[in-house]
Amino acid sequence: MAPGKALEFYQEANDWFCNAGLPSDIMIIIDKVNFHLHKFPLSSRCGKIDKLIKETQNTDIITLEDIPVLVYCLAEYLEMFDEYGDDNLLARAETYFHKHVVKNWKDCMVALQSCETFTTQADNLQIISKCLNAVSMMACTDPSLFGWPMMMYGRLQSPGGSILWNGINTGARIRSSESDWWFEDVSYLSVPLFVRLMKMMEARGIPPEKLTGAIMYYSRKYLHGLGRWKSGQQHTAKARSIASLSMKPAIVDQRVLLESIVKLLPEKKGKSFCRFLLGLLRVALILGVNDKCQDSLEKKIGMQLELATLDALLIPTYSNSDTLYNSDCVERIINHFLNSEKTATPFSPPSIASEVTPSSLTLKKVSKLVDNYMAEVASDVNLKPEKIRSLAEALPESSRSLNDGLYRALDLYFKAHPWLPEKEKEDLCNIINYQKLSIDACAHASQNDRLPLRVHLQVLFFEQMQLKAALSASSNLVFENQNQPPLMASQIVQRDGWVTIVRENQVMKVSMERLRSRVGELEQEFNRMKEEMKRNFWEM
Repeated sequence: MAPGKALEFYQEANDWFCNAGLPSDIMIIIDKVNFHLHKFPLSSRCGKIDKLIKETQNTDIITLEDIPVLVYCLAEYLEMFDEYGDDNLLARAETYFHKHVVKNWKDCMVALQSCETFTTQADNLQIISKCLNAVSMMACTDPSLFGWPMMMYGRLQSPGGSILWNGINTGARIRSSESDWWFEDVSYLSVPLFVRLMKMMEARGIPPEKLTGAIMYYSRKYLHGLGRWKSGQQHTAKARSIASLSMKPAIVDQRVLLESIVKLLPEKKGKSFCRFLLGLLRVALILGVNDKCQDSLEKKIGMQLELATLDALLIPTYSNSDTLYNSDCVERIINHFLNSEKTATPFSPPSIASEVTPSSLTLKKVSKLVDNYMAEVASDVNLKPEKIRSLAEALPESSRSLNDGLYRALDLYFKAHPWLPEKEKEDLCNIINYQKLSIDACAHASQNDRLPLRVHLQVLFFEQMQLKAALSASSNLVFENQNQPPLMASQIVQRDGWVTIVRENQVMKVSMERLRSRVGELEQEFNRMKEEMKRNFWEM
């Protein structure tokens, strides 16, 4: 064969031959395919084959197992070092990798996905770490400074703005102004590589909101069922880039993915993030993730429970439980919320504790949410009284300025459970602080046939006290107004363009008459119920 002349290969059935003009003196088997070659050119450039030839002197057949496809890895596998010839394949592959691959976004992404089959070899050559480092650097750099992503996609562009690749309109769009342009491309990486990339980006100082955005994007791509938990921030599918057109979607084990990304999630607060976490928790319960992962999710949700919505909190029961909703999970979240509040809020002196603080406002938001949650799950006929009680008592009594929501939840529970004994109803009603019921709630409760007789009596007593207090306050106001000089016809109060005549005395008098009438009715009802209870007692 003349020096420098390129060799040609041809195939016959399962065998490949070289047209070097010389008979083959060695056969190398790769994946059950036979290659008929020549010893000298192979042993002079490949250390591995040279060693195998010396080890197998009595045979002209060599079998190579687990051949990597990346040229860089293949050169290292075949030991094509410079000691077996100047400018050997390993040196040339390494030079090309550093000059071209790590400086080009698309090539880095394609190289990373190609390494997934031979992770150990690629790691030994630091291919993965160098590509991840390059990707993390390019992702946190303003692409407009370097013409990205135009440079990384090629220099040709169609009149409509789509990127041309080898003259073909790909449909991919150039998006140099978006800071999340890289989300789609990195979503093609396997879970282990994606996790490594996120950790490297975090170490590089990429803002947590960007990392969270990438994690949310990746999760929604592979975790089915997260689509409806997008809230305000709509993460629509992004236009595919040249990099993604050269890659295949990752094959993902959903359970492994979820358990992995939960460890990556930062300690972050936000309405959309809280909704995302609750969506993750639903998927986690369906997939049956480990306890550590589930507990971590519940803690993260508990830290921002005041931002949760009722529909997101209504987590169905996916196990063999009789109840419709997973109230055990919600109760744990409430406990995590309380623990996080204790940690975040330092001790305040009594003189300050009574004032409205951010912590007290947060507690009131959560109490309202929990009361609404109990009202929703109360219709479940399989919900035990002990569970509704533990949910109600999960929050401290001070968290509710009014107990109207708590009363409504218990009323709906009694309506859905008419068979409950009076004793159990009384025990549940003891949760309510009747002094914290509004006048309207008291009026409703006093006529509510679903409540036990003793509860009726308590409600009537406190309603009577409230009305007497209101009547006393009204009397004082009327007395003060009566001591005022009479209004002249010209005394007109004008505000915001509306003209009104002040008639406070007349309004107060009407209100007092109504209050007196109601107090009289309550006293009669109160006395009647006391007599009825006495008769019941003697009959026993």
